[in-house]
Amino acid sequence: MADDAARVRIIEGARRHFFAHGFRGVTMDDLAAELRMSKKTMYVHFPSKTALLETVIKDKLARAEAALQKAMASGEFAEQLQALLASVRTETDEIQPPFVRDMQREATNLFATVQATRAGMIQRHFGQLLVAGQKAGRIRKDMPVELLINILIGAVNEAINPARMTELGMTPKTGFAKVIEVFLNGVSTREGRTK
Repeated sequence: MADDAARVRIIEGARRHFFAHGFRGVTMDDLAAELRMSKKTMYVHFPSKTALLETVIKDKLARAEAALQKAMASGEFAEQLQALLASVRTETDEIQPPFVRDMQREATNLFATVQATRAGMIQRHFGQLLVAGQKAGRIRKDMPVELLINILIGAVNEAINPARMTELGMTPKTGFAKVIEVFLNGVSTREGRTK
């Protein structure tokens, strides 16, 4: 039981540090000091910083999936949309540009896994939402949902590119919010925009 509690503390501490500052500059010494535990204890649970990063990412993706599933179970289209957007905001708020930059540069395989998983989540949850919105007359029916999803995935991938967002004077968080806003305005029917 104490081992499980220590493992959870390590994951949560690494999550805070990695997502806020990137993982490249955070050492196991830094984490051990922050958590007031020995490095030896940390290495019992995670043989390397890379293993810890992989666990943090796996945990983050599992939490995001659970939050999106909960959002999609929250009623009719309008409620689902609001819950889904709130969930996405919550899940993206903690991730800062240094983390995304480090992932792109230093953990390319893991970054590719995150991108593929995120695309799958968008396809499942936003796809389900768009279909429900079309049935409710709130989303345009003149474009196939598959095309809309591909557009959304491409725009989200661009929005989380820290270098591109810096060029535009935005953060990935604000870029992502704008992508969603523009996307929803473009796919909504007149009735969908007024409700």
